[in-house]
Amino acid sequence: MQRQLLLPVLGYRDNRFSLRSTNGRPAMEILLTLTYVALCYAVFKLFRIPVNQWTLATAALGGIFGLSLLFITMAYNHPFSTNARIYFTVTPILPGVRGRVIEVPVEDKTNQHLEAGEVLFKIDPKPYEYAVAEKRAGLADAESSVAQLKASVDQATATAEKVKAERDLAETNYERQKELFDKNVVAQATLDTATRNRDAANQALAAASAAQDRARQAYGATVDGEHSAVVRLRNELAEAEYHLSETVVRAPTSGFVTEVSLRPGMYVGATTVRPVMIFVNDTLRDRALAAAFQQNALQRVQAGDEAEVLFKGIPGRVFKAKVRLVIDAIAAGQLQATGSLQEIRGELPGDRALAVIDVVDDISGYQIPLGSAGEAAIYTSHVHELSLLRKILLRMRSWQNYAFFEAA
Repeated sequence: MQRQLLLPVLGYRDNRFSLRSTNGRPAMEILLTLTYVALCYAVFKLFRIPVNQWTLATAALGGIFGLSLLFITMAYNHPFSTNARIYFTVTPILPGVRGRVIEVPVEDKTNQHLEAGEVLFKIDPKPYEYAVAEKRAGLADAESSVAQLKASVDQATATAEKVKAERDLAETNYERQKELFDKNVVAQATLDTATRNRDAANQALAAASAAQDRARQAYGATVDGEHSAVVRLRNELAEAEYHLSETVVRAPTSGFVTEVSLRPGMYVGATTVRPVMIFVNDTLRDRALAAAFQQNALQRVQAGDEAEVLFKGIPGRVFKAKVRLVIDAIAAGQLQATGSLQEIRGELPGDRALAVIDVVDDISGYQIPLGSAGEAAIYTSHVHELSLLRKILLRMRSWQNYAFFEAA
């Protein structure tokens, strides 16, 4: 999960990491070679070794073999990268509704810290206020109409229950009169009257039941005991109120906005094509220092290994760090679902592997903008004696940053 969260932080460009490898070895090799030449010169002078083709060849071959072994051992156990950078995530600010901007409170707060929920800009809310008022009126009318229909249903139900009770009474009376007639207690006329009353009660019940059905059909369908028209209009009102709330665009998290060009009077629309503002998230989980190493240089690197980094904007200063993790994926090897087979042409690119490094030293006192470039070295537990040489070389690289020229 941590790797999945870090990959977006490091940033893709055209489905590849936007890291460009540069090689800092020539300067290091030249430095060590000159150091070896100076040492040979001192040895030749101190011990008065004769200078001839044999001694020179021995010194040259010894230097080639020794320096090559030193370079390989140091590169394999204490890798170095000139391609490190602070990567950070940004949130494109896209309005949820369209309209004309009436206020941009962050216009005077560019590059200043903002808390989550602070207002970035406002859109004219009047059209959406009108829509909310219209939906509220429609909902009130619907609730009133539904209340009347519900009252009609209740009245028809009460009438039907009353008629049913009268029918039951007539049926009971008929049964009693028939029983008495069979015993010759009452006359035929009395039984005929009870029969007519029973038939009339049945007809009245049928009419009341039909009226009740018509009232229920007029009332309409219900959703969880509530009329469907009221549910629909209440949802439309909620949607209109949501659109009204979207006229005030707020900061999604803590962070800051930079290069604010949005001004009152501009028209913005709800589209993902053209963000109107870029919000820089400033939480720690939204930034990472990543360094690109050759793939064979990370074979012995593990999370927790000691590291050091330098930033080109801070010459002469090296900061202690630790390896957080080595990302176990390289962008060049990713596959995406397409309608064609993957085709490989030519030699595969030797893209670099990425290590995420946490700076241990306090760097808050330095001006290190997000996106700053740097260099990094990792010191594994293998052949730890050579780490001193790597540290010396890294500091010399940092001193070189004192010399720079303005770009044309």
